[in-house]
Amino acid sequence: MTKFNPIFEIVRIKQEVRENHEATEVYKVRSPRDCGMLAVDLIGSEDREVLLVLCLNTKNDVVAIHRCHVGSLNSSIVHPREVFKSAILNNAASIIISHNHPSFNCSPSSEDIEVTKRIHEAGILLGIELLDHIIVTPSTFLSLKEKGYM
Repeated sequence: MTKFNPIFEIVRIKQEVRENHEATEVYKVRSPRDCGMLAVDLIGSEDREVLLVLCLNTKNDVVAIHRCHVGSLNSSIVHPREVFKSAILNNAASIIISHNHPSFNCSPSSEDIEVTKRIHEAGILLGIELLDHIIVTPSTFLSLKEKGYM
């Protein structure tokens, strides 16, 4: 009898289920302001660029928040595969991405706009809609959707 000796790893993806019995209220996103204020609280005062992925169900309830990437003082290289990994594992219907600008200036860079387009296109292929991209500082935010960039 020959022993099976694979040259690859066999993997199994298991969704991690977390329960918080104290939480009774679901965070619902109804507007860019809802997401913007949440992101300001979570990453607005970070000293390096941080990208968050908010995973939403079909009712726009936040089902997961993933701190996807931490970059440098003025840049963060992000790939769609990292952005959508948490969305797929959490069965998200849509996502909102958010990142901070440690410079305290919410104006989107050309790289911000290009990354948004790439993530939007990847979302179309995956069937997970990118609803918005929010840029935050410690006190304010900007919605790329509201400004017409997407």
